[in-house]
Amino acid sequence: MIPGSYLADRLAYLRRHLPPSTRLLAVSKGQPVERIRTAVGLGQFSFGESRLQEAMAKQDALRDLEPLDWHFIGRLQANKVRGVVRRFPTIHSIDTLRLAERVARIADEEGVKTGIMLQVKLRLDPGKTGFELAELRACWPRLEGMKSLSLLGLMTIPPAGLVREDRSRLFADCAALASDLGLEQLSMGMSGDWPEAVEAGSTWIRVGSGLFGPRPTPPAALPASPSA
Repeated sequence: MIPGSYLADRLAYLRRHLPPSTRLLAVSKGQPVERIRTAVGLGQFSFGESRLQEAMAKQDALRDLEPLDWHFIGRLQANKVRGVVRRFPTIHSIDTLRLAERVARIADEEGVKTGIMLQVKLRLDPGKTGFELAELRACWPRLEGMKSLSLLGLMTIPPAGLVREDRSRLFADCAALASDLGLEQLSMGMSGDWPEAVEAGSTWIRVGSGLFGPRPTPPAALPASPSA
């Protein structure tokens, strides 16, 4: 178990280095409830999860705390949309028009207004999804017309292997695109690249291992019982 002093030190470090315009999203996926409780006790209230069932169990276990700010940051499957809309006011990973339309329809049925970040892919990256620039501009009028969605901003993840200079350029391009579209929020930067994202104007950094330390290793499966 990572001691509470480690988490306190990491939170203090991040807070010293983040400007007032940048908020910390503590990526708690894979972390036990006890670590989240410790973080809340240290004044951290915004958390990011990417697996619905895991997140629901944590949310239920933490209901005794003051309302927490839950963000869904993982790849969103179509059959999970209703559950995510019910449990998460903010989604960072809307990567297609079709998914946005589904979230909008279900949010309308549920009587809520869901805040979304549009995931954009501004560099070639076969391993990631997201709106490409021309695609986003083409469907922008349709996105703006979805009244049950609040278009908060853009989210991007750099391709693996980019050097710092190239990451900085990518984050700057994403910030310029958000400004051009009139979007105020930017979900950019994770444990390994948040300083460059902050320099480019990120308003949310998503930090997991850089805050909590390594995720606990799940217990090994028990060997099968011998046949009778």
